[in-house]
Amino acid sequence: MEDAPHIPVLLNPLLEAVAPVRGRWLDGTFGAGGYTRGLLDAGADHVIGVDRDPLALEMAAKAGWDSRVTLVQGTFSELDQHADGPLDGVVLDLGVSSMQIDQAERGFSFMRDGPLDMRMSQDGESAADLVNGADADALADILYHFGEERASRRIAAAIVRAREATPIRTTLQLAEIVAKCLPRPKPGQSNPATRTFQALRIAVNGEFVQLLAGLEAAERALAPGGKLAVVTFHSLEDRIVKRFMQARAKSQAQGNRYAPLAAVEAPRFTLVTRRAVAPDEEEMARNSRARSAKLRVAMRTDAAAGTVDASEMAVPQLPVKGRR
Repeated sequence: MEDAPHIPVLLNPLLEAVAPVRGRWLDGTFGAGGYTRGLLDAGADHVIGVDRDPLALEMAAKAGWDSRVTLVQGTFSELDQHADGPLDGVVLDLGVSSMQIDQAERGFSFMRDGPLDMRMSQDGESAADLVNGADADALADILYHFGEERASRRIAAAIVRAREATPIRTTLQLAEIVAKCLPRPKPGQSNPATRTFQALRIAVNGEFVQLLAGLEAAERALAPGGKLAVVTFHSLEDRIVKRFMQARAKSQAQGNRYAPLAAVEAPRFTLVTRRAVAPDEEEMARNSRARSAKLRVAMRTDAAAGTVDASEMAVPQLPVKGRR
């Protein structure tokens, strides 16, 4: 069945998990506005739509959203600064949007030839800059830690050899290099370039740093009873969200090895979904992007926002240079 590229993934399960929907919400990954439209239809009074991609907001402005929607160009890592007051809910749909994948000139797709870009905000270092400038060890580390690519060193070495002959400037150039390093996929398996493209996109856009900062910002911005709903598309993202929600739903004992424990701090969230919610077969048949999606939802308590120990949140880290 042909994909419907702008269908928001897991929208109905999300709306059921956060019901009743009311008050002020923030859609931190506005994109084509699918979640925002769903929230408004479900009863939200106002939605702040945040996106780091200027093209997404340009398209949204042309679509003529009504006064219940405020559009903001920015990152969801600073969503508490965009909120302008306590929020009743925050929705994050992580990763690259279907809209960005569909535009070959954005350089996210290994299925469409275009410049090797991958910048969501359209500024800063591009994927081509990274692929043509980083040494083999640095490239291999990115592919392994951000893409879980087991053939990372083989692929990195092939990239370095190829760029010595000619710079790697397009998506299909890179996809072809990766494909030659890996076995031909069997029916139903993902494209060989999937993990490489994921890893480079994450590195270019600083997605893991943005994600943890966004979860912390949501904790600061949500009013007591406010809902945090996050849709992820690969295991690394989901692991961070799962670890954050579980950790913030537990009582936190403060102290250190040299001093006795201070008073136990109350949980900042309660879990609405005990396990990740996956799409049903009907949704996967309607929208192939939903296949790997997972939804997690937590509700804010009245405990004051606190700090997060990033080392406990399963955030992938690149090795320090000179140390393996």
